[in-house]
Amino acid sequence: MNRHLPQPHARQPSRWLPRLLLTPAVATLFLWMIVPLLMSIYFSLIRYNLLQPDVTGFAGLDNFEYFITDPSFSTAVLNTLLLLGSVIAITVVLGVALALLINEPFAGRGLVRVLLISPFFVMPTVNALLWKNMMMNPIYGVLAQVWIFFGLTPVDWLTDWPLLSVIIMVAWQWLPFATLIFMTALQSMNREQLEASRMDGANYGQQLRYLYLPHLGRSVAVVVMIELIFLLSVFAEIYTTTGGGPGDASTNVAFLIFKQALLNFDAGVASAGALFAVVLANIAAVFMIRMVGKNLDK
Repeated sequence: MNRHLPQPHARQPSRWLPRLLLTPAVATLFLWMIVPLLMSIYFSLIRYNLLQPDVTGFAGLDNFEYFITDPSFSTAVLNTLLLLGSVIAITVVLGVALALLINEPFAGRGLVRVLLISPFFVMPTVNALLWKNMMMNPIYGVLAQVWIFFGLTPVDWLTDWPLLSVIIMVAWQWLPFATLIFMTALQSMNREQLEASRMDGANYGQQLRYLYLPHLGRSVAVVVMIELIFLLSVFAEIYTTTGGGPGDASTNVAFLIFKQALLNFDAGVASAGALFAVVLANIAAVFMIRMVGKNLDK
């Protein structure tokens, strides 16, 4: 006599269990972000200068007005934009060129790739010290020796070209990141399509225009977005080499906030500047995310 016994149903895990397990991590991350933000908002709305502890009270938008009307503000914003645009342009152009250069197999390619990527792992302060003392020193630096070899007067880079010097330092450190992203993207290209184009008589310039560069479009968008977010907070290179000078020649928004916080001891104005930087970073991030989204939809 056959009896069809009912099979017990497999117990489905509760949909709340994964959320419950993620709660500690999400809560920690939320507190890590929201607490400093709330403290910055609070300090930006009160008078809090360590040199004038007796001056307190609600300041309203005075701290924001003071930060924006600072004589160094317009120069800092302009320097920030120049730094962002220059570093991104240098890293994207040279990164694509280097990735294409080492894309094809050759003897020692693995070693060359390691050497190209290694500068990205150098700490910003060490990177700045290397360029300041070993490369750009007007007396014994490598660049000074090159100038002397050709019978030219060495350039005092950090004094005569402070912002350009910072741009070179930062671009040198971020170039390996862009090169690595582009190298990875080139490895996923359709080799059959490249071979077909060669058989059809396409030269390298045509392949570069119609195959390589369109394929790298998404990678370029990702590199631009990531670099834009991180380059808004460039500080160590400026502090270690030029100190924001001469004058305000190499001061960016991050260094201007530092000057208000630790040189003028005005935590209220510095907090207002920090919020301005957050708003600026979010505006840039929104545009970059839209650009990346359009590239990913193609």
